[in-house]
Amino acid sequence: MPTLDRFFKLTENGTNVRTEIIAGLTTFLTMAYIIFVNPTILGDAGLPKDAVFVATCLAAALGTAIMGLYANYPIGMAPGMGLNAYFAYAVVLGMGVPWQAALGAVFVSGCLFIIVSLIGLREMIVNGIPHSLRTAITVGIGMFLALIAMKSAGIVVANPDTMVKVGDLHQPSAILAIAGFLLIVTLDRLRVKGAILIGIVAVTTASFFVAGNTFRGLVSMPPSILPTLFKFDLQGAFSVGILNVVLVFFLVELFDATGTLMGVASRAGLLVEGKMQRLSKALLADSCAIVAGSMLGTSSTTAYIESASGVQAGGRTGLTALVVALMFLACLFIAPIAGVVPGYATAPALLFVACLMLRDLTEVDWTDSTESVPAAITALTIPFTYSIAHGIAFGFMSYAGLKLLTGKARGVKPIVWIIAAVFLFKYVYLKG
Repeated sequence: MPTLDRFFKLTENGTNVRTEIIAGLTTFLTMAYIIFVNPTILGDAGLPKDAVFVATCLAAALGTAIMGLYANYPIGMAPGMGLNAYFAYAVVLGMGVPWQAALGAVFVSGCLFIIVSLIGLREMIVNGIPHSLRTAITVGIGMFLALIAMKSAGIVVANPDTMVKVGDLHQPSAILAIAGFLLIVTLDRLRVKGAILIGIVAVTTASFFVAGNTFRGLVSMPPSILPTLFKFDLQGAFSVGILNVVLVFFLVELFDATGTLMGVASRAGLLVEGKMQRLSKALLADSCAIVAGSMLGTSSTTAYIESASGVQAGGRTGLTALVVALMFLACLFIAPIAGVVPGYATAPALLFVACLMLRDLTEVDWTDSTESVPAAITALTIPFTYSIAHGIAFGFMSYAGLKLLTGKARGVKPIVWIIAAVFLFKYVYLKG
C-alpha cells in the first residue's frame, strides 16, 4: 500500500503494513483492560459507569490516533492508571470535590501541559526534578493501586484498632481475585499476549457461576455519553482550591508521559543520540488527549508503557497506533460485557500493574540518604495517607530540606525549590 508507506514512512523504518497491524493488535490486547478498570474506578466516585465506558473508549481512540497520525509513533494512549485512582479516591471521595470540578482540574492541567510543550518548558522541568523523586512517585502510586486492589477484592478491610486487617478470604470475591491474580502473573510469565485482559475475562466468567453475577448480553449500541460529555466545571474547580490538585495532575502526567515515551521509543530503536526527534509532537498529542478526555468525561489520558509489547512485535510507526485506535472504537459496542465486570475482577489487574511499578525502587541511590530518604517518604506517604498529592508534597519538601541542612543546596535545581515552596505555603497558610 504505497499511500500508507509514504505517510507513515514504513520502508524507512524497516517495517510493513502486516507487521504494523499485528503490532497494533498486540498493543491493544495488553492495554484493553482499561476499558473495564476505568469505569469501575471512576464509578466509585459517582460518575455514570456507562458514560465513562464510552468516554474511555473515545479518549483512548482519539489520543492514540493523534499520536499515530501527528507524531507517527507506535504508542497507545488511554486514561492513566494511578491518575484515575487519584481522581476518584483522593480528589472526589477524599477531598469531597464534585466529580465535575475534578474534571475541570484535569482540563486545566491538560491546558498547562499544552503550554509547556509548546514553549519548551517541559525539558527544563523534567530535567530539573531529581530522578529519585520521579522514581518514588511511580513506586508510591504502585502501592496506592495495590491497596485499592486489595480493598476492592475484600482481601484488606478497615479496622478501628489497627486501621486495616485481612478480610474474609472465604468470600467468592476474594477467592476469585486471588485466582485471577495468579492467572495473570502466570500468563505474563509465559509471555501470553493480553494476560491482564484474559485474567479479567476469566474472573468475570467465573463470577456468573459462583458469585451470583448476571449476564446481560454481548453487544449493543454504545450507551449515551451525555451524562459526562462537557460536564467539566472550571468554576467549581477553582472554588475548591485547584492549585494542589492541578499541580499533582500536571506533575504525574509530565513524568508518566515523558518516561513512557522515551522508554518505548528506546526499545523501538527510534532514539537519535538519546533523543526523540518528534518528542514535542508526541507530548503535544499527549496533552491534547488529556484536554479531550476531560471534555468527554474521564480522568487524564496518557501514553501506555504496554505499547512496548507492540514494539516487541515489530511496530515502528504511527500505523501501529492507528490500529489500536480503531480497536478501541470497535469496543464501543461491547458495553453489556463491560457492565457486568465486577470490581474484584479488575482488582487482580490493578495489583499486577502495582507490582510492576514497584520494580523501579532499584533505581534509587540508597547510598545517599538525602536522595533515598525523600524517595522513601514519597513512596510510603502516598498509600498511607491515601493521597498522591500528600506523597509528592512531603517528598519535595523533605528533599529540599535535607539538601539545605546537609550543605548540598547548590546541587538542587530551581524547579525543586519552587515546587517545595508551593507545597510548604499550601500546608502552612492554607491549612492542609
